[in-house]
Amino acid sequence: MFITGASPASDMNIVPDTSVVIDGRVSDRIADGEFAGATVAVPEAVVGELEAQANEGRQTGWDGLEELQRLADLADDGEIDVEYVGRRPESSERRAADEGDVDALIRDLADDRGATLVTSDVVQSEVARAKGLDVVFIEPVGRDVESLDIGHFFDETTMSVHLKVGVAPMAKRGAIGDMHYERIREEVSTEAQLKEFAHDIEESARASPDGFIEIDEPGMRIVQFREYRIAIARPPFSDGLEITAVRPIVKTDLEDYEYADELRDRLVERQRGVLISGAPGAGKSTFAQAVAEFLTDADYSVKTMEKPRDLQVGPQVTQYTELAGSMERTADSLLMVRPDYTIYDEVRKTDDFEVFADMRLAGVGMIGVVHATRAIDALQRLVGRVELGMIPQVVDTVVYIEAGEIDTVYDVTTEVKVPEGLMEEDLARPVIVIEDFETGRPEYEIYTFNRQVVTVPIGDREDSESGVDRIARQEVEREIRSIADGHVEVEVRGRDRAVVWVEDRDISQVIGKGGGRISDVENRLGIDIDVRTFDERPGGKRRGSTAGSSGSAPNSNSAGVAVTPEITSRHVIVPAEGHAGDTVEVQADGEYLFTATVSRGGEIQVSRGSAIAEELERAIDRGQQIVVSPS
Repeated sequence: MFITGASPASDMNIVPDTSVVIDGRVSDRIADGEFAGATVAVPEAVVGELEAQANEGRQTGWDGLEELQRLADLADDGEIDVEYVGRRPESSERRAADEGDVDALIRDLADDRGATLVTSDVVQSEVARAKGLDVVFIEPVGRDVESLDIGHFFDETTMSVHLKVGVAPMAKRGAIGDMHYERIREEVSTEAQLKEFAHDIEESARASPDGFIEIDEPGMRIVQFREYRIAIARPPFSDGLEITAVRPIVKTDLEDYEYADELRDRLVERQRGVLISGAPGAGKSTFAQAVAEFLTDADYSVKTMEKPRDLQVGPQVTQYTELAGSMERTADSLLMVRPDYTIYDEVRKTDDFEVFADMRLAGVGMIGVVHATRAIDALQRLVGRVELGMIPQVVDTVVYIEAGEIDTVYDVTTEVKVPEGLMEEDLARPVIVIEDFETGRPEYEIYTFNRQVVTVPIGDREDSESGVDRIARQEVEREIRSIADGHVEVEVRGRDRAVVWVEDRDISQVIGKGGGRISDVENRLGIDIDVRTFDERPGGKRRGSTAGSSGSAPNSNSAGVAVTPEITSRHVIVPAEGHAGDTVEVQADGEYLFTATVSRGGEIQVSRGSAIAEELERAIDRGQQIVVSPS
């Protein structure tokens, strides 16, 4: 393909590579007169590379295509000739562009045509000179990287700025725990404005030693520039060009927090496993930065694992991200580096928890940042991801941050004991005890009860009795329903006594000859059980019946979602879309069945033949409504 206007005056023949086309340096040199009248042979390899970048949503591709249009306009004006030469690179060659395959195609074209290669790539220029080619090396575009154009949106109270095409600029401003999302300019942002901002951000990150591109995926680029973490989203990933810039507005020291002395002593006593938890924006990362700075000053080797890297730590702390797309590989490398402590920001997915646990069990002090709405929720996220008995070895301290302050600190230990609320000594088992760090008072216990993991609030908490009673009722119901054919209900009356209501036809079967069968159940559960018929209950009615009903109606749990379980040959599968990784309760007609952690696929699988599966199947057979609700 040949584009020409009036015949140019020069016989100069040049072949530009991708780097100078992206920077717009060819048209600049034409305007300066250096390349005036030249024949510009644009390799199809350059066009293919730019087209691929533009299709991936990368600004460099669009910049290069704009330069090609400028060259076409100059050819129309008769100032140069433009010719497209060579072949397009194969997809395998484009994928190997970083290894020099595309650059080799461009050099070969310049050699075949006896043309001058024009490049801003120092490696390309050196290789071309070594092969005897004529080369014009143009220094890459220098930039003022002292500040970013979007910096004028920030003041001392601004944590984040949010820009989107067709929307007025917004910002989060205020103090930690008191942020307000507010409009900061009346006029809406245009696409041209946001493209200029994005170009400035991306080029500044490339040119500055204080900046880098953290993530570069089709439609999403995340840039770290000094204290700013900036996400640039483009269609089709987003419905419009959007720029979100975030920076910390507070840098703290550990002594700024409550329990500072105790936490300092705890962290230096030995390597610990700590979860820093809280809601988004609560100040978790700010506290993690303070801990990192303290540990560094205390002569510990500290590293971070982050994606993206946005903790504001000193130069002594090396910040690592995913290695070859995997935090597991990062962890393997860190074990060779042998840090004393590693800050893992953020621990969210099952793989993250597994990596955290592996490093902690290898002897590295680990501090993980976790999203949670309660302190206990942070610990429960380990359930099902780490073997229950190993949890206190992985995490021995939970710090809950709210509004920039330490709200709660839990100490996590293991004891072999009878769980709180149960009586028989033969019910002793390993129990994870979660104590309030300040008072030493037990707050929760986590243990296995009848093949399921339960978290029970204890002490004088308002919900402690209902928690224990709920589990006791569940276990008694399970045992009696395995004996009775008809309907069964249980009322727990105190820590060691329950009343069981059954149909008339089932009472002798449940009690057994000489009371032997019910005695076996009592011995297994450590609870005295009084078996009665529904006719003996005041009003003579079962819960859920029209008259005298005192139970929950099927639709009473507004916080839950009704689901339809699937029964396969091996499992009962309960769908729990939107709760992947969460701990949830499963209920039948408002009655508690069990608690479970939802898989990454958004479902709960219960093995058929287990007591839980049998109870769930009976509820399904009776047409009861199955509801999944947050625990």
